[in-house]
Amino acid sequence: MAERPAQDLSEALKEATKEVHEQAENTQFMKSFQRGQVLLREFKLYLASLHYVYSALEEESERNKDNPVYAPVYFPAELNRSAALEKDLEYFYGPTWRQEIQCHEATQKYVDRLHHVGQYEPELLVAHAYTRYLGDLSGGQILRKIAQKSLNLPKTGEGLAFFDFPGVTNISKFKQLYRARMNTLPMNAATEKRIVEEAKKSFLLNIELFEELQRLISQGKPSVNGSAVLPKLELHTRGINRPHSPAAAVENERTQMQYKDMLPSTPLLRWVLALFFLGTTVAVGLYSM
Repeated sequence: MAERPAQDLSEALKEATKEVHEQAENTQFMKSFQRGQVLLREFKLYLASLHYVYSALEEESERNKDNPVYAPVYFPAELNRSAALEKDLEYFYGPTWRQEIQCHEATQKYVDRLHHVGQYEPELLVAHAYTRYLGDLSGGQILRKIAQKSLNLPKTGEGLAFFDFPGVTNISKFKQLYRARMNTLPMNAATEKRIVEEAKKSFLLNIELFEELQRLISQGKPSVNGSAVLPKLELHTRGINRPHSPAAAVENERTQMQYKDMLPSTPLLRWVLALFFLGTTVAVGLYSM
């Protein structure tokens, strides 16, 4: 007879993933986000990566909705994020958003794992659902407030649909229900151990995703003289002839303010600089002759 689990799955997951959960929260990307140091380009990359992850997770959830090893935690109306992410991406990129975004290496690795689990080891799918959905219901609500304030997004919620769960009226009670359903899943001790290990792997995949986002944000490549090449400014979010989104307008305004701050603040200094550039121009002209 198969050995029964020593503790409920929800408790086993909470205890076993505590350390790796903290590691995920302490990645450079998430620490910057939590400090409110998130810019439009970074937020758009974040949403794009999540779009690929949730499309895969929800495709596999739908595949296994009648499977006893997953059915009890199948809550599409309450939890599904794909439609919300599509709405956000259209807000930031415009109607051609599917052609604008890209699935990068770490994100693709995460997506591939989700498809593998859903098709060949569906009893492990709950580990990924637990990691993503309960995290979004908890810390995700804090990130929503930070993003709205940092990017000056509308209070009416445009660009933040991912963080909204209209099907969940009470987050605390729903999380209790979800954990209770998890504890009813049919499994023995060996299966519970595999689910716990898969949850750790899920957090590690998220860490790799965050680290990849940080690299994409930095994009500092050494030049010939060893200095960093800064990424080009994103001058427009939705194309030259289309109006800026509110978030893009805020980002552009910040950039313009930074350039203004670089200019001399007094008329005297401006005259000195003007004379200097005039003299330099004349000298260069004489040298070229």
